[in-house]
Amino acid sequence: MVVVEKKRARGKFKPELRNLTASEVKEILLKKISEEELAVPEDMEELKKLSKLNPLKDKFNVVSLFSGAGGLDLGLELAGLSTVLGDSAAMDIFNSSKKNWDKNRSKSIFHTIYTNDMFKEANMTYKENFPSTVVQMAKDIRKVSKFPDCQIMVGGFPCPGFSEAGPRLVDDPRNFLYIHFIRALLQAQPEFFIAENVKGMMTLGHGEVLKQIISDFAAAGYTVTPNLVNARDYGVPQSRERVFLIGVHKEKVEKKYGYKYKLPSPTHTENEGLDIFLDKKPFVTLKEAIGDLEDAPGPYYEGAYSTIYMSRNRKKSWNEQSFTIQASGRQAPQHPGGDPMTKIGKNKWQFNGDNNRRMSIKEIARIQTFPDWFKFSDGENLNISKNGRIDKVYKQIGNAVPVLLAKAMVQPISDFIYKEILKEHAS
Repeated sequence: MVVVEKKRARGKFKPELRNLTASEVKEILLKKISEEELAVPEDMEELKKLSKLNPLKDKFNVVSLFSGAGGLDLGLELAGLSTVLGDSAAMDIFNSSKKNWDKNRSKSIFHTIYTNDMFKEANMTYKENFPSTVVQMAKDIRKVSKFPDCQIMVGGFPCPGFSEAGPRLVDDPRNFLYIHFIRALLQAQPEFFIAENVKGMMTLGHGEVLKQIISDFAAAGYTVTPNLVNARDYGVPQSRERVFLIGVHKEKVEKKYGYKYKLPSPTHTENEGLDIFLDKKPFVTLKEAIGDLEDAPGPYYEGAYSTIYMSRNRKKSWNEQSFTIQASGRQAPQHPGGDPMTKIGKNKWQFNGDNNRRMSIKEIARIQTFPDWFKFSDGENLNISKNGRIDKVYKQIGNAVPVLLAKAMVQPISDFIYKEILKEHAS
């Protein structure tokens, strides 16, 4: 089904639905992508960078788009290490030190060869924490002419172009970034792709947006399963709902090996006392995650609170999970210490006592399950305020996929690759 916008009063658009066959969808998609490619000039500097790629034959080479600070990429790498060494050993290494991680990370079955993101400070962070990545681009994906071959592609494409009145999709003249994610897939033809997005994607255009995106990915040669998950169900001390689109290549994987992605069962539960019978652990609490940082939290965003901030509760207790970490220092949740906030009117809350502050950079990084050795860059720009530089870091952390959530989503794929595909390559 393709959605076209139909003009209506006051400049609003009403979605008009057209039922198309799979072949018609593919024809529209390929035509749109062909038009986009013709508009992209060949960049000699870009091609020069690509000549430095270092894909490895005994690994699954990774291309990461909209890579940011690398939360999804680190989770992917951790899943690949867990597959080889076992989960306990991999987690011990992950939680030890950067020196130990760097010493062992090459044992992972995943090897990142290319990233692309336009967020300068996030790219600086990525470079420091993923030193072996060969090609790092900082370019609008719509202007990238050539994407390298790979076996797995990851990224969370933004979708700001979908209006509240209805989706604007492939036969609309406007460009959308997910089309360029598909363009990259068509060029590289990886065995798998993993894309993360916000929960709202499920309901945009009354669900028609998601249907269209899935049909477009299917036309590119992939079977796609959308999965709505909450990070706290997989050991992340945060209630954070996100959609993961898992793509499996129809010919290279599904038809050849009979593989279908199955969402891993949650590992954690809120049913205290039942976790033993359910073979699950209790949700990770804020006390467990950041309790040891209470007296030494490190830098945090300071300043006044807006009426929007004070319109709802911003403070969870120590025995709960955090609110969703947002990409803004100003909007960071309150530290759980001190007295709880109280509601004093419609959309109006107040602080109590003197122990009230936003969570620090180190605390929200922990809540996003980044290890303590992972260093974030503020860009070292002395022309902006301290709060401004700090906010650059909050944005990187809030935009990232929680590392342990990424690991959980990738683990079934990683285990399958190691047992079936890489074993076949080795023989």
